[in-house]
Amino acid sequence: METQYIKRTIEPLIKEAVEQFPVIALTGPRQTGKSTLLQHLFAQYNHISFDDIEIRNTAKKDPSMFIANLKTPVIIDEVQYVPEILSYIKIFVDNNKTKGQFILTGSQIFALTAGLSETLAGRIALFELLPFSFEELGEKPKLPLDCYSQIVKGFYPFVNTNEVNIDRFYSSYLTTYIERDIRQIQNVKDLGLFQTFMQLLAARAGSILNISELAKECAISNETAKNWLSILETSRIVYLLRPYFRNIAKRAVKSPKIYFTDCGLLAHLLKYKTADTLLASAMSGHIFENMIIMEILKQDFNRQKGGQLYFFRDNNKSEIDLIIDEGHSFSLFEIKAGKTIAADAVKNLQKIDLPNSKKFILSFQETRLAVNKDTLSIPWWECDKL
Repeated sequence: METQYIKRTIEPLIKEAVEQFPVIALTGPRQTGKSTLLQHLFAQYNHISFDDIEIRNTAKKDPSMFIANLKTPVIIDEVQYVPEILSYIKIFVDNNKTKGQFILTGSQIFALTAGLSETLAGRIALFELLPFSFEELGEKPKLPLDCYSQIVKGFYPFVNTNEVNIDRFYSSYLTTYIERDIRQIQNVKDLGLFQTFMQLLAARAGSILNISELAKECAISNETAKNWLSILETSRIVYLLRPYFRNIAKRAVKSPKIYFTDCGLLAHLLKYKTADTLLASAMSGHIFENMIIMEILKQDFNRQKGGQLYFFRDNNKSEIDLIIDEGHSFSLFEIKAGKTIAADAVKNLQKIDLPNSKKFILSFQETRLAVNKDTLSIPWWECDKL
């Protein structure tokens, strides 16, 4: 039986870009559906993948000949394995002005994006695809237990379009990711210790990151911890939310907060196998916050809104969970995994004064409510409408 295709929100932007640029790049973690999306939209394109060792070696041996022999238009997956071809793609598109000739994918975000931007400046449109959003799945559960059921399941396309053992999927995902991508990015000798590092990070989801404390608990050096964190961020397994401290007189915390781009992987690392156990756990609020941050990030990526995401915390532990800087205005958010609006949620939003700012509380409360003249409490499932 053919797996049902679920439409992705980012599709119109990619289709538009193919008419305007000779090269398109779609990055994102493994298993987010990059190839499926592209082959659905551009079924007439040829398709090759550098996951295939033989194809990869051929391209590395003679990248000029490889590009010259390609039948375009073409989709090339996992292009980070053969960065040598980028300069030859540049030569090709400079000699051939046809739009949409190359569509590239990759799962090592920052290094790849930097290489693409530098080599193909002015010739390429860049996009990033994360796992499904609630908008794409078509249902936004309003009951906490239903919401946490989706969190445990996660948002990767495969687990949402197939009958599959969730625990087995994430175990396999981790094994594949660690043994394939980690070895490619850096020579990590103790893969078991690296997985322990990931589990320790998972226990800190939604919290401010203390590298020294993390390194000590994992029995590795600070430098190793920084390198491993960089690997996880580069492959977009984790997302670091940076603190906002510009134009603020107070002493703001300068360390980032750690989140996982997929809550299912996060729940798996923390060994929460059911919604009931997760909902009753001490981590339930942090993981709900993780989900909301990712939902808003997906909206930003899928529509390329261009907002910059931050959080704020000062030395007195006054904190705002999320700040979206849109250049001319700000949106400030408190995220609460409950139905009752606590006084501290409103109080926190008053801690800093930013120009043209709108203030929101996101929770399981089912109706919109004006808390005061500049703060609106809304159901979390309406966050994509803001």
